[in-house]
Amino acid sequence: MTGSSGGVLVLAATPIGDRADASPRLLAELQGADVIAAEDTRRFARLLERLGIRSDARVVSYFGANEAQRTPALLAELAAGRRVVVVSDAGMPSVSDPGYRLVVAAIEAGFRVTAVPGPSAVLAALAVSGLAVDRFCFEGFLSRKPGERARRLVELAAEQRTLIFFEAPRRTAETLAALTEAFGAERPAAVCRELTKTYEEVRRGGLAELAGWAATSEVRGEITLVVAGAPAAGPDLGAAVREVRGLVAGGVKLKPAVAQVAAARGIGRNALYRAALADAAPAADGSPPGDVGRISVPT
Repeated sequence: MTGSSGGVLVLAATPIGDRADASPRLLAELQGADVIAAEDTRRFARLLERLGIRSDARVVSYFGANEAQRTPALLAELAAGRRVVVVSDAGMPSVSDPGYRLVVAAIEAGFRVTAVPGPSAVLAALAVSGLAVDRFCFEGFLSRKPGERARRLVELAAEQRTLIFFEAPRRTAETLAALTEAFGAERPAAVCRELTKTYEEVRRGGLAELAGWAATSEVRGEITLVVAGAPAAGPDLGAAVREVRGLVAGGVKLKPAVAQVAAARGIGRNALYRAALADAAPAADGSPPGDVGRISVPT
């Protein structure tokens, strides 16, 4: 299959809240499409009503559970020379939403792929967060499984770029608590809620402060979390491990020792705990640990 027939795949960004954010080009694409692949066809119908337009395109559902099944049929529409427009419930398709699979397949088949730029919760949250915008990375949704989430956050603890996450309102408090444990209580962050909508709210502060707010509030709406990157000259992890070792030698249990040092030095507990465990383990060749010494954990 090749793209010589002239079919075009269009990824169209839709408003994340305020309908006035819909661009003239979005309206033109929705009205001129041959086929529209919508994440939720009912929500798409309501979007057309809100925008005050109609479309004669054939509308098909295209969401996570049916992407693999629907992609070949949409490629066939492209092969027939049709203009296929992909829309998600809000924002840019394929960014934590359906669309990526179809984009890859269309490119491999030689079809033209283009985008209608527009509203983005990622960029909107970054812009209003008050945190560094020159370098950032988008992590999407963290795992719902505590163990997997904790491991990923340990990997990100030293990331110096601003971090952006999506989260469900009911898991916001739990995620902020996990971020606090991994990154430290004072790491600056922002909780961006209902961006561009009537009840838009942006809360800024340290991770522990925001975690406390979320734990005592009924968090609602679409949530985007923005977290400052690690300082370029971060805390001395080796010195922190040596301090933990001293406390443990004095009879303090490892976990309380880690918690005490992490709080005092502004280091994520998970990162310090892993470093302390690594310090306690002998090298692969059986030789004693390195210059930070070995921790003997009291029983």
